Amino acid sequence: MKKNSVTLTLILAFILSIFSVGNLVNADDKTPNDQFRVGMEAGYAPFNWSQQTDANNALPIQGQNSYAGGYDVQIAKKVADGLGKDLVIVQTKWDGLAPALQSGKIDAIIAGMSPTAERKKEIDFTDPYYESQLVVIVQKDGKFANAKSLEDLSGAKITAQLNTFHYNVIDQIPGVNKQQAMDNFSAMRTALASGMIDGYVSERPEGVTATSVNKDLKMLELDEANGFQTNPEDVQIAVGMRKGDPDIQKVNQILSGISEDERTAIMDQAIEDQPASTGGSEEDTGLLHDFTTIWKQYGNMFLRGAGLTLFIALIGTVVGTTLGLLIGVFRSIPESENPVTRFFQKLANFLLSVYIEVFRGTPMMVQAMVVFYGLALAFGISLDRTIAALFIVSINTGAYMTEIVRGGIFAVDEGQFEAAQAIGMTHGQTMRKVVIPQVLRNILPATGNEFVINIKDTAVLSVIGVADLFFQGNSASGANFQFFQTFTIVGLIYLVMTFTITRILRIVEKKIDGPSAYTKIEEVDNANLQE
Repeated sequence: MKKNSVTLTLILAFILSIFSVGNLVNADDKTPNDQFRVGMEAGYAPFNWSQQTDANNALPIQGQNSYAGGYDVQIAKKVADGLGKDLVIVQTKWDGLAPALQSGKIDAIIAGMSPTAERKKEIDFTDPYYESQLVVIVQKDGKFANAKSLEDLSGAKITAQLNTFHYNVIDQIPGVNKQQAMDNFSAMRTALASGMIDGYVSERPEGVTATSVNKDLKMLELDEANGFQTNPEDVQIAVGMRKGDPDIQKVNQILSGISEDERTAIMDQAIEDQPASTGGSEEDTGLLHDFTTIWKQYGNMFLRGAGLTLFIALIGTVVGTTLGLLIGVFRSIPESENPVTRFFQKLANFLLSVYIEVFRGTPMMVQAMVVFYGLALAFGISLDRTIAALFIVSINTGAYMTEIVRGGIFAVDEGQFEAAQAIGMTHGQTMRKVVIPQVLRNILPATGNEFVINIKDTAVLSVIGVADLFFQGNSASGANFQFFQTFTIVGLIYLVMTFTITRILRIVEKKIDGPSAYTKIEEVDNANLQE
């Protein structure tokens, strides 16, 4: 009974130690008052993009070895200077910007965001710092290239970016074939070029960029009478800040000091400086040239992303497997005869069952949003992105590995348990010396499979801004407008990583349980018979 109690205590201590990581990170994650943390996608040129150098007044992105450039960055720099603070760029997925602001992970959103009525319910906005007009991007030689009004787009397959008012105004097109909203502009440009859609709604700066990079695209600028009917705030872009932020008025004063001519000059410069405008000459064409150029521009970012992906997957798999082993062993402990110990044993088993069902029954992306943003909103626990990623992957893997370990324990012949008990072994000794060594060998293929899955599943962590390989690929494609080429390179890197890991695991499996092992046993038996 003492052994059971000790084991229970160790399990509970291990679980509590994992959850205490949040408090430790929260204590060290204090932001100095002299910092102005601004969230943006860094993938929506010419408003914002990412690059490898600080050329054209680009500024470093927090936690990465890359830089952010664009119109939003220059506006953010002016605002930070006016506040007397140091600007910190925090790269965040579009859907994560509002949660990041509300949870206190950033101080402002400067990311080409319009102050719509729906958004104003959640966050406050400053006065606009840019005003644009809506356009529709279509194929230059397509069916709708000569459209002069919304009526001319009747029957067209039109889409827009997810969670933007651009997607809502599509309903103003008579007889439109409204398509599913897409996550980013890179995906929309690729869908348009491939004929999957007939057009997408955007703003003029992005349209100018898209058509200058891809000569097969055309920007439809419809006049006020024949175009989209919008509210003034729909076509304005403002700084998003937390409800009741006392600095809003200061930011408004700073923005009022930037003249219209200066804003136009900043935007024109951003369009000229964006990576897609600084490529090769007209003669430099073809897929091979595109791949070479992308690798030169973003190769280091991809490699850093791949390194972080492997790190998160490896640590997550090791910690998750350890957690699965501990829980699996604990759940195999026979019920104690002591009623108090038996009660806590059943309670622990119930809680562990809830943990397993919750983390096996919900997507990792949802878990990431709840852990990273939910903890900050609900309890004020602000996790570092990488720590949050390691925590999420570890506990998610642990839920799966617990069941795998349980299956591995059941695979051990029951007679071995009986034999161990017959010679006086305790349950703990039986597990350590007889069962666990066999379980480790039995679950090795499944553990390797979990490792490979984790390498791929880290892509969902981009929703909380983890700069893994997928996140870096998304950033690059948003800046260079070459979606297919960029993600072909990213896909090959994933393939190299998973293939290499799989080969290594196969070698390990053969070493542990291969033909040579059986040969050695047979040779020993023959030698014993001869003696």
